[in-house]
Amino acid sequence: MTKKNQDPPIDLGIFGKRGMGDGLTAADIIAIALSVLWLVASGLFFMIAGTGDPESGFDPIRFALTFLAIAMPVALIWVGASAAKSARIMREESARLQSAIDAMRHAYIQQQQTTNVGVRPTVEKKLDEIVASQKQAESAIATFATSRDRDAPMASPQQGAIANDGSQPSLALGTPAEEIQPPLSISDFIKALNFPETAEDHEGFRALRRALQDRTAAKLVRSAQDVLTLLSQDGIYMDDLRPDRARPEIWRRFAQGERGATVAGLGGVRDRSCLALTAGRMRQDPIFRDAAHHFLRQFDHTFSDFDKVATDQEINDLAETRTARAFMLLGRVSGTFD
Repeated sequence: MTKKNQDPPIDLGIFGKRGMGDGLTAADIIAIALSVLWLVASGLFFMIAGTGDPESGFDPIRFALTFLAIAMPVALIWVGASAAKSARIMREESARLQSAIDAMRHAYIQQQQTTNVGVRPTVEKKLDEIVASQKQAESAIATFATSRDRDAPMASPQQGAIANDGSQPSLALGTPAEEIQPPLSISDFIKALNFPETAEDHEGFRALRRALQDRTAAKLVRSAQDVLTLLSQDGIYMDDLRPDRARPEIWRRFAQGERGATVAGLGGVRDRSCLALTAGRMRQDPIFRDAAHHFLRQFDHTFSDFDKVATDQEINDLAETRTARAFMLLGRVSGTFD
């Protein structure tokens, strides 16, 4: 056994350090000294005071009082000595127990470190791969978002842009670039909300680039990217979630403004660890909380317009995207479906 696990000596102040295996303790010595001192003082007192009238005979009351006067202080002295000894033993036992706990904790930490030696390289490798993939995806997003779609023909300055109300075209001079672009299709919108699967997912990046060029869709995509990045910091990834699928009519009721039990099926995320981690982050991190509420508002506003033009199958496809899963998770934690 190492020195760390040995029982430490107990400090008794001016009497020095004593172990539990010693004979007389400081309390015992003090009790013996006080008892002897009291007995001597009592004996001297009765010798000097005398025994009174010798002809009076034996007086039981006087004998009892005399015995109590001599024996009671001695008994109290030893009661105090016993209490002090018990306190010393308790301190020693507490120190011994603390040493044992420290030794067990040290052994547990060493065991955990030894056990994790083989696991840590694999975990670190996986984390490095995730970080590298995320950086590569972000670089690709920035590249595609600032580049021109080579598959789509360029619009000349003389071409008109379609007005929002679908009526006659307006003049191209001074028209914003996003109004010159063709309208975002529903399939591209759904693919953008799911984000590219890998760095080689060219179709996913094309849809994402198209969505970032649309003013309304871009707000939702960027807010979704923010919350997905923040959730990944806690190890929460939408690909790991398997929420219960809600029927399209429930999504439509939500888009029409219904709340409560009728739309509670949208909160189909059942992963307790993800729910607990997300709820804790919502309470403790104001930046995450603001980002989550902004994302929920953007999703609610955008889905209300999407519901008017989407079929039931397209709503089911959107519900399977990473953005929709993040909405289910954050909506349940924040009480959106209550």
